[in-house]
Amino acid sequence: MRPTRRHVLGMGGGALAAALLPGLPVWAHGAVTIAMKGTPRGENAWFEPNGIAVPVGTWIHFVNDDAGNSHTATTYHPDLYGRARRIPEAAEPWDSGFLLPGESFDIVLSAPGVYDYYCIPHEMHGMVGRIVVGTPEDADWEDASAATDDLPPAALAHLAAVDAIIATGPLTSR
Repeated sequence: MRPTRRHVLGMGGGALAAALLPGLPVWAHGAVTIAMKGTPRGENAWFEPNGIAVPVGTWIHFVNDDAGNSHTATTYHPDLYGRARRIPEAAEPWDSGFLLPGESFDIVLSAPGVYDYYCIPHEMHGMVGRIVVGTPEDADWEDASAATDDLPPAALAHLAAVDAIIATGPLTSR
């Protein structure tokens, strides 16, 4: 039997998918959604949850669920606006850019440690978050930055403690 064009394309697509799937950690760990929220008049904004613990290789899905504001999910890193690094050294910094209501941004976290991030226009109001990837027992674990002089007081007040995130699971403080 001679293979048809449809069979060849189907086999090629299947081979391509099989080759790519092992490199995508999202299939192994699923996705976690972090919503960007705000009050109707815009006087308060937050990430929900703003503190989570996930396994290495988890896909994080940020979605703007705030009908009245645009938001960003931006890591603290010198390459992004000259901020002090508050993510593991082995991690790549990210900046979602401004997300309008209903828009989303995805990232896969593959380095163990603590990732602190913020919303550019709302950091001064405490719109910050912390993701704990892996556990302190992981070989390349990197804890949160101990520096406190590089963040506004409201941001510091809303960063959940690493041990509380690990002990209790997703947290939201607003």
